Amino acid sequence: MFKFLIALSLVAAQPEDSLRVLFWNVENLFDWKADGTSASEMEFSSKGEKHWTKRRFKAKCNAIAKTILWSGTQDVIGLAEVENRFALERLLEDTALRKMDYRIVHFDSPDRRSIDVALLYRKSRLELTSAKPIHLYDADSTLIPTRDILLAEFRPVGGGEPIAFLVNHHPSQYGGKEVSSARRAIAVGKIKFLADSLRQAGTTRIVSMGDMNDTPANPVYKTLEPEFINLAEPHHLAGEGTIRFDGGWEVIDMFFVTPEVQSSPMEILHPPFLTVPDKEHGGTKPFRTYSGPRYLGGVSDHRPIAIKIVYL
Repeated sequence: MFKFLIALSLVAAQPEDSLRVLFWNVENLFDWKADGTSASEMEFSSKGEKHWTKRRFKAKCNAIAKTILWSGTQDVIGLAEVENRFALERLLEDTALRKMDYRIVHFDSPDRRSIDVALLYRKSRLELTSAKPIHLYDADSTLIPTRDILLAEFRPVGGGEPIAFLVNHHPSQYGGKEVSSARRAIAVGKIKFLADSLRQAGTTRIVSMGDMNDTPANPVYKTLEPEFINLAEPHHLAGEGTIRFDGGWEVIDMFFVTPEVQSSPMEILHPPFLTVPDKEHGGTKPFRTYSGPRYLGGVSDHRPIAIKIVYL
């Protein structure tokens, strides 16, 4: 309770001209019900390989809420690897986040693992004006069975310039590097297309965030310039990261902002309760929920990222 009161005091002290934005891949936030819609969904159930129970699900939701409050409470939260709206409702209603005024933007995607992206926003700060899922298609117009890009448009409560958010979780390298790389390029091209469309409609403040499943070293991200600035690139050049792979850190979670967005530098958040010692390589690593089929009790293999932007 004491930590929660501290978090609420931070919210009260937040300048009204700033907007806090967070993105986090929360790694398999499945509910505990066996609905039978995919192999992964069945795996994350009480009778599945993971022995995923309501108690474990609630522990994960509480840890996610703790992280959001630890970070000073965010006005906009992009999430990846969320099973469904029910899981999001439980996150907001059954944890300390129930004291806040978050609302949900979510659409079911064609992803084969039954995981989606989602966006949470504080109703007291932003008014939702439009939201839709953006499908991805191969060069032959075949629907790619992956996560949609979520597009949500807002106006600041009390007036001000509109702002749009794109939440991404691009195709992973599973299934072949060449195919997955081409599909990630398609996703990046779609970001550029959406930004051009938004500009033509009068929205110039655009924030694209997500798990890109690649690092800023990929030249494909240069195709977004000068329309977007990659706020993750300095972390990549400094050897920092949001995931740990073979003992090294990599930045695959990123923020891209248009020049009209007055933003702070991107921050990689390091809550101490989200990391554990890396016994194999030294240092620390993200505290995961599972290691294979073995339950560890952690939250995610990704670190959250955050920025602060001018509100009005």
